[in-house]
Amino acid sequence: MENTNQNQQDAEKQAAALAAVKYVKEGDVVGLGTGSTTTFAIRALGKRVQEGLNITAAASSVATEKLAKSLGIEILDLGTLSKIDISIDGADEFTESLDLIKGGGGALFREKIIASLSKNAIVIADASKKVKKLGAFTVPVEVIPLAYQYVFDQIALLGGQGKLRIKENKTFITDNGNVIIDADFGLIDNPAKLSSDLNQINGILAHGLFINLTSKVVMSEGMEIIVFE
Repeated sequence: MENTNQNQQDAEKQAAALAAVKYVKEGDVVGLGTGSTTTFAIRALGKRVQEGLNITAAASSVATEKLAKSLGIEILDLGTLSKIDISIDGADEFTESLDLIKGGGGALFREKIIASLSKNAIVIADASKKVKKLGAFTVPVEVIPLAYQYVFDQIALLGGQGKLRIKENKTFITDNGNVIIDADFGLIDNPAKLSSDLNQINGILAHGLFINLTSKVVMSEGMEIIVFE
């Protein structure tokens, strides 16, 4: 049964990715997110590039840059860009009001920079990612290691239960050399306020609440494409 669900999710991810890639135009600077859903989009973009589409791209992670380059997509240095025409990324959760939790893959800081630079920030998702309220998925918080305990305690003061992210029995380290605290705040009544509160904590590089950063969510349910904007 789980396999069938996974196949269904993958089919939905691919359908949403293909729909989103159609928004990319000749000459665009494209921001590329990180994660399983975005991988479908990067592969589809690579195919369009091989068919003659002329674009450049900025990558949100080392893994994304490697994949894009292998498909013939030219990668620009994110730090040199003042704007991005269009970005395509996934989400761990989203609401109809376009609030998101991102960072399950650990690339939230660079993803946030790309979303902030993007004129048209598109998020692609399968139907399982749509929620009435954010918070069933924990909020990833990227923390500079020397501030770890301080941030951990501050998250607790905000009512969150933090947990250091461990992967393959080792502390997970981001591409920026930091650690991630996955913070459980339960279902979040006011994501904008929590986002603002987290922004005040010294030592946090970025957190996974994406508020007012998304132009549209392209969701696939079954094979139907639904766009929230």
